[in-house]
Amino acid sequence: MDIRDTATNLGWLSDLSVYAVNRLAAHSDHRYYETMEEAETSDVMPLRYSLSGEWKFSYSNHPDSRPQHFYQLDYNCAGWNHINVPGHIQLQGYGIPQYVNTMYPWDGVEELRPPQIPLNQNVVGSYVKYFSVPDNMKNRPVMISFQGVESAFYVWVNGQFVGYSEDSFTPSEFDISSYLVEGENKLAVEVYQRSTGGWLEDQDCWRFSGIFRDVYLYTVPDIHVRDLFVHTKLDQGYSKGMLSVELDFLGDENGTLELELRDADGEQVATMRSAAEGSTSNLSLEAGLVQLWSAEKPYLYTLYIRVFDSSGNLVEVIPQRVGFRVFELIDKVMCLNGKRIAFKGVNRHEFNARRGRAITREDMLWDIRTLKQHNINAVRTSHYPNQSDWYELCDEYGIYVIDEMNLETHGSWQKLGIVEPSWVIPGDRPEWQGIVLDRAQSMVERDKNHPSILIWSCGNESYGGEVIYNVSQYFRDRDPARLVHYEGLFHDRRFNDTSDMESRMYAKPTEIEAYLQDDPQKPFISCEYMHAMGNSLGGMHKYVELERKYSLYQGGFIWDYIDQALFKKDRYGQEFLAYGGDFGDRPTDYNFCTDGIVYADRTLSPKMQEVKVLYQNFRLEPGLEGVTIVNECLFQNASDYRLEYSLNYEGRELYLGSMDVDVAPLSEQYVALPYLANFVDIFGEYYINAALVLKEDLDWAPQGYEIASGQKVFQHGEADKQLQVTMGKLEVIHGDVNIGVKGTNFNMLFSKAQGSLVSLQYAGREMISRPPYPQYWRAMTDNDRGMGSGYTHSGWYAASLMPRCVDVEIVEQDNSALITFTYTVSISEHVKVTVTYKVTPDGSLRVKTRYQGTTGLPTLPIFALSFKIPADYSHLEWYAMGPEENYIDRLHGAKLGVFHNEVSNNVSGYVKPQESGNRTGVRRVSITDHLGHGISINAEVPVECNISPYTAFELEHAAHHYELPPVYYTVVTVAGRQMGVGGDDSWGAPVHDEYLIPSDEELEFEFMIKGL
Repeated sequence: MDIRDTATNLGWLSDLSVYAVNRLAAHSDHRYYETMEEAETSDVMPLRYSLSGEWKFSYSNHPDSRPQHFYQLDYNCAGWNHINVPGHIQLQGYGIPQYVNTMYPWDGVEELRPPQIPLNQNVVGSYVKYFSVPDNMKNRPVMISFQGVESAFYVWVNGQFVGYSEDSFTPSEFDISSYLVEGENKLAVEVYQRSTGGWLEDQDCWRFSGIFRDVYLYTVPDIHVRDLFVHTKLDQGYSKGMLSVELDFLGDENGTLELELRDADGEQVATMRSAAEGSTSNLSLEAGLVQLWSAEKPYLYTLYIRVFDSSGNLVEVIPQRVGFRVFELIDKVMCLNGKRIAFKGVNRHEFNARRGRAITREDMLWDIRTLKQHNINAVRTSHYPNQSDWYELCDEYGIYVIDEMNLETHGSWQKLGIVEPSWVIPGDRPEWQGIVLDRAQSMVERDKNHPSILIWSCGNESYGGEVIYNVSQYFRDRDPARLVHYEGLFHDRRFNDTSDMESRMYAKPTEIEAYLQDDPQKPFISCEYMHAMGNSLGGMHKYVELERKYSLYQGGFIWDYIDQALFKKDRYGQEFLAYGGDFGDRPTDYNFCTDGIVYADRTLSPKMQEVKVLYQNFRLEPGLEGVTIVNECLFQNASDYRLEYSLNYEGRELYLGSMDVDVAPLSEQYVALPYLANFVDIFGEYYINAALVLKEDLDWAPQGYEIASGQKVFQHGEADKQLQVTMGKLEVIHGDVNIGVKGTNFNMLFSKAQGSLVSLQYAGREMISRPPYPQYWRAMTDNDRGMGSGYTHSGWYAASLMPRCVDVEIVEQDNSALITFTYTVSISEHVKVTVTYKVTPDGSLRVKTRYQGTTGLPTLPIFALSFKIPADYSHLEWYAMGPEENYIDRLHGAKLGVFHNEVSNNVSGYVKPQESGNRTGVRRVSITDHLGHGISINAEVPVECNISPYTAFELEHAAHHYELPPVYYTVVTVAGRQMGVGGDDSWGAPVHDEYLIPSDEELEFEFMIKGL
């Protein structure tokens, strides 16, 4: 039967037993060259020839409509369009991308059960590439490597069938030597989006298809190391190293092997020579005293493997990077080189807002440097093996990796959040064992030589069962030097030994602590936690505290690293970041793809401020006389950094100093700070900043870059208790409807009809565009939406929209006038709110807002006073916690200081508009125009402020930023308290109780407005 007919009948696509036809065995991803000079100096392999670039392409919505026999030599493809390889079909003008989370993309469209595949939702991409064999490959074996194709594909060369493969995220390679001709060759590839493998690829990500990783030809020398496995061992003192290498050869000729180990400076460490006989060799090398590899100190050696033929001619050189390290369980604790490790990690999808998962090395470099700059020491490759370049960068820069195989069957056992495994795969079904184990083998065999990989993962959210347990046993048998991870056994404990560690998603700190206090038999990691969707990441410090309290709690991996949003144009041709559903894709999970601490355009979100400080390896606790430096590194001395410190008075720097320090790993030291006390004299607020900064340029950050910080805020002295006389004359005008208050250079008007301040003029400039009213509603965050706040708290929404003033009271005093407005709240007649304005002759307006609550109501999203001023007043100077937005449960990364920004910058780039831009600890903030005119807000007891171009309600009702209205106002919201943003549990979990605002509390805050 013609292979095309097999494809037409969906043959292999839905056959569980067929997932690789003529595919070459998986092997290590090592580089190889023909000369030492090439091996020492070249980043490009001459024995490789890239086929990436433009290919001929035809798109079909259905297998029946695909071009017939396009692979044949006489089929004319000249009129076809072009497509870029690597790249996704759906991001190059064909079809549409689709985002779904747990449900399968065909759910509700076709009624299927595995291994059935969709009949009406299976797009086909037909690719053709014409090429000539390069001169250095002629008369030699030629293989073709597809580094990533989603999700199943057939290959032909010059009209002859070559092979078939599934598994989107590991290489598929074929020997095409016998099919090649002199001159032009025709390579044809037929890619199907849906296959049996698609049931195993239900990851939380966009669903694409096509050839999205590199394609290249390669040849090999006459004697070729097809596969190598480097093992490193350390003695009991973790100081002396031994290296052993397993080699698997292609080629029958016997020869000689030479191993040479060089250190990072290129100096020879050890060497040996051995005869090579047969198809395999096992060699060992004593390295003596070695420098160890860790994320803190990623020291790499280079092992040169030289292969000589029987005549003594050098035929192949392999430069293999080697890191000496041991990862093991010691008394149930995961240890690296004998030290207890804590993962300060993230889950990372490969993603680019324009190219999807077809990312570049430049993307990877940006990511790796960002991780290092923000103290992130670990990555889980959620939920598939990444490109080989990523592991090389993790080796070089120092990142711990959980390498996860391409397996997720979420929709087969969880429906609408309920565990319902009636047709779970792979489960205990033996017919799924082969296709699942193949994915594990492809990952391990390619990646096994990377020292950055500490743990193999059996996939993600695929329930439990014997099939996955057998995968874990394969990992242990093939590579006993690494541990095995699998979270899914939490739902199915029958094969509890599948994972060497207890791993859970979104467990609350109290649940983790309960496990740790109940005779735990395994260490615990949070393989996913914090769920950083939108404005979130609140309460993260509670997990970090567990790391210091329990040796068996060994950190976690934030979900996740980067928003999966794609650039798209709106109807007016303007680009915006789109999420699920924006492409007409159904079914979809909408903006659930935007969970990152990095925005999709690779700019940092404000959440990264919190991550950097909570993940830092040094704790700095400054005081007036000195600073305590706690070094929590396992291997790195603080002497690699320089201590910088400063004394500041109410935002003004008084003294700046720096010094070298020497604090050994896992120790602490008190360092005296001379002279600071000499500058503390007058009454007021002081703060001391301390930071460790890089002494020299590194690959991931420049000299002077701050890697750790600490701050101490304190008051000195007592305020002058003498009565401060306010100079000037105050005139109060009692109208029938309005109350006017005048003084030198200012006018204010309070309306009995409006129930508020309606005019505030300084030097004739009107500052009130919309009167101040109490506000109890904030624009919902993604976490708020997830836990149904729109339903449970909508009464506070209405109460904010429809204020009712029931009383106005004026009291004239010496040198002041007090106007008090009393409001009722629609949500309950028992709630009472008052706003009191106190005007003094110097033009100051003191505002005191008080809430007296009642029981039985939902918690308050916010208690604030909000008003509008003209949009020209858009320049901000803060003396507050910052510089990035912060909230009551996300302020460990913020520091007190003076910061500047624009009102427009306070709308954070969360893909779906929501509450953002808040600052806690606000002592003062000035809001000015380009001439410096405007107002300042001052608070003796710090308040929270959100100053935005949009109201909470405008943000609430916009699904995208382009839906927000043109900017006409600056919206000023001063809050006594706003509830936390949450993020410590799965999407929609409530924040901790201490970060909620009970409805029965008595709340009060006060601030002052002054003209500038």
